[in-house]
Amino acid sequence: MTTTPFAPTRGAFTRRILRSPFVDLLVGPHGVDRYLELIKPALTVIDARAEVLRLRRQTSRSVTLTLTTNGAWQGFAAGQFVRVGVEIGGVRRTRTYSPAGSQHAIGRELELTVTEHPQGLVSGHLRRGLEPGAIVHLAAAQGAFVLPDERPQRLVLISGGSGITPVMSMLRTLCDEGHGGEVDFIHYARAEADWLYEPEVRALARRHPGVKVSYHATRGDDAGGRRLAGAGLGDVDDRSWAAVCGPPSLIDAATEAWAQRGGRAANLLAETFTPPRLTVAGEAAQGTLRFLHSDQIAQIGAGTLLEQAEAAGLTPEFGCRMGICHTCTCRKAAGAVRNVLTGEVSDEEDEDIQLCVSVPAGDVALEL
Repeated sequence: MTTTPFAPTRGAFTRRILRSPFVDLLVGPHGVDRYLELIKPALTVIDARAEVLRLRRQTSRSVTLTLTTNGAWQGFAAGQFVRVGVEIGGVRRTRTYSPAGSQHAIGRELELTVTEHPQGLVSGHLRRGLEPGAIVHLAAAQGAFVLPDERPQRLVLISGGSGITPVMSMLRTLCDEGHGGEVDFIHYARAEADWLYEPEVRALARRHPGVKVSYHATRGDDAGGRRLAGAGLGDVDDRSWAAVCGPPSLIDAATEAWAQRGGRAANLLAETFTPPRLTVAGEAAQGTLRFLHSDQIAQIGAGTLLEQAEAAGLTPEFGCRMGICHTCTCRKAAGAVRNVLTGEVSDEEDEDIQLCVSVPAGDVALEL
């Protein structure tokens, strides 16, 4: 039977009823999800969750997870990121990852590719500690690193390392839409052994004549000193677009190359997965940090509030460490803080701040 938006399925109707605040109030202080998860961990109607269907390893340092999401998941636009939570040692840890699949993927499948980082607690757990059937938590997709609604007829997708995932999603989405424009897919990694999605990308290029593919190694004997330059972008005009995701050095090179070819700055989308080095200008503030929930006091030191909390032995949640995902948002009970991105100082009481981009400007009390 074919369903339409005007004839919702029985399951959709049931989920809408269960999501209502009235039902949540009736079932008591824990909410409807807390009771549904006792039946099945993924059987929630408010909190988005997903079950691991299968795992595959494209490289020695990565894992590709295929997940099936529950009815609370609202989907994503190609290029956006998702906060993913996993239980490790009884504590939920959250990190941000960009889906690599098409936004038009059939069913409720979601694909994530994670590269393990040195001392990476969550990335290591996802690569080595998950099995099919495991449950992960999902937040709503976020981010402005997305293609314009009117798809470009000329598009250059550039990525470095694990930054391939959002542009891979863009490529797959365009192919699913039957996009007839030109797409150049350019990827850089340390060595050929680190190339992600190469077979899939080349298979897409064989099926879609407008797609051109080039993979490059940046280290080793086969690197050949390759670096992104303007000539590598091909013909560019005012209607051309580019999307680049990778380390800051690749972003800088792409920006320079795009300008050399005469590309419009507004048509270059850029996102980095490496936290910027935040410079804390001026003299360090004097005073104390009070972590109210932990009943700890520390002298103000160097770094952001997230770094100072970690130095004090606390483990606040964080994701991007660059002020994008808001995972580290914390209630400041009192005190003054400065946002290192904007320079603004706030001394409001009982306000939410982002620990990763805030530094103390005097005594601070945090609900940590």
